[in-house]
Amino acid sequence: MAQFTNRAQLTYNNIVTMSNLAVGEIQDVLSINKTAVRETYTAQDRITFAINIINSGNTDLSGLTLTDDLGLYNAGTLTLQPLSYIDGTLKYFRNNVLQPSPTVTLTKNGISVTNFTVPAGGTATFLYESATNEFSPLQQGGMITNTAELTSSFTSVSASATISASREPELSIMKSISPVPVVENGTVTYTFIIQNTGNTPADIGAVITDVFDPILSNISVTFNDVQWTAGIDYTYDTTTGLFTSAPNKVTVAAAEYVQDPVTGSIEVIPGTSTLIISGII
Repeated sequence: MAQFTNRAQLTYNNIVTMSNLAVGEIQDVLSINKTAVRETYTAQDRITFAINIINSGNTDLSGLTLTDDLGLYNAGTLTLQPLSYIDGTLKYFRNNVLQPSPTVTLTKNGISVTNFTVPAGGTATFLYESATNEFSPLQQGGMITNTAELTSSFTSVSASATISASREPELSIMKSISPVPVVENGTVTYTFIIQNTGNTPADIGAVITDVFDPILSNISVTFNDVQWTAGIDYTYDTTTGLFTSAPNKVTVAAAEYVQDPVTGSIEVIPGTSTLIISGII
């Protein structure tokens, strides 16, 4: 609520008398709140936001404008937008009834929707999807605060939703074989590259399994250039070709994140580990 004050002046026989200070209050009829469907995000993620507008007055309010900054933040002299609006995802509800979608305008400060109505004693709700991009902070403690502002000819109200970078490993694995081709009864080498693009190291629970077909014999296993021992670091069944690393032996460091001071884009440098298995085919 906004307060206003007023004081009167009385003049009589060249004498000026001031009244007391009267204090009034304007009750806002429009209010807004904003929420994210999920509280955390990762790289190349999709996040859904909901914006709810309430009209507590007894008159329909039209000609309204809603803007959303898509998480704008400052990095040095740069102003960066860590979320990208996904075209065609905005939905507009009036009193929970789906309406034709209004036009979404992309601006340098986010998105805007204009000339819509909130019914008397009712609500207008907007749902839309956004995607994290190259400006999204991914390090531990990283967060995005996304602010929406509702404006009309008589008021302006805003609401924000904050989401945090997920604190967990994000692992991927790539496998290669050499030489190609390999001669019969020759030695073949499988190389596994495990990458972590998350902000937390993978040091518990990661296990690699593989079934070699054709079955390998006389295998040799190294992990990050350290020789592994059968029965301790891994198991291998020479009758089925099943290889399984022991629990907690596969570890991968957390990624590093480097922000370009000129463009503001964030480069992800994955943590990497290498498993090499050689044997006779």
